Amino acid sequence: MGNRNLSRYPSCMQPLPHLYSVTAAAAATGIVGLSANDLPSLRIAAPAEFGGPGDQWSPESLLAGAVASCFLLSFRAVARAMHLQWVRLEVALDATLDRKEHVTQFTNVIVHAKLLVPAAADVALCQRALQKAEHGCLVANSLRCERELQTEIVRMSASQPLSLSA
Repeated sequence: MGNRNLSRYPSCMQPLPHLYSVTAAAAATGIVGLSANDLPSLRIAAPAEFGGPGDQWSPESLLAGAVASCFLLSFRAVARAMHLQWVRLEVALDATLDRKEHVTQFTNVIVHAKLLVPAAADVALCQRALQKAEHGCLVANSLRCERELQTEIVRMSASQPLSLSA
């Protein structure tokens, strides 16, 4: 999972390919333990829709969370490269699981992105950065479902403090 001798947060992507290894273990019933080197362990269960308890992360919620967080991290990188000033990005994601061609799969992902920017921000530049982040999200690019990006760009009033940094 990358070179651990690099600084805590390297400023650029390491050369491909990258390998991400995880381990999942469970008994015949109950919670699944998910672990990876140097990461906190997670407790996973089937979602309520599949008879699970509904109070744990599920593979389905993890996939939706992976797309949402990948979009946000992609936006950070794009905004940095474009020298775009922004205050906060909120990402809400709706991932639809359905049957298609006799296979249960995610059929649609809608990213709702609400970007808070300084009053003087160039809205067209912000929209372009959000679009680039959507096109660059490697997790979403790995899915074969339809994708949609819905954006809202909110300018702060000149009197609001910029202390809400993302």
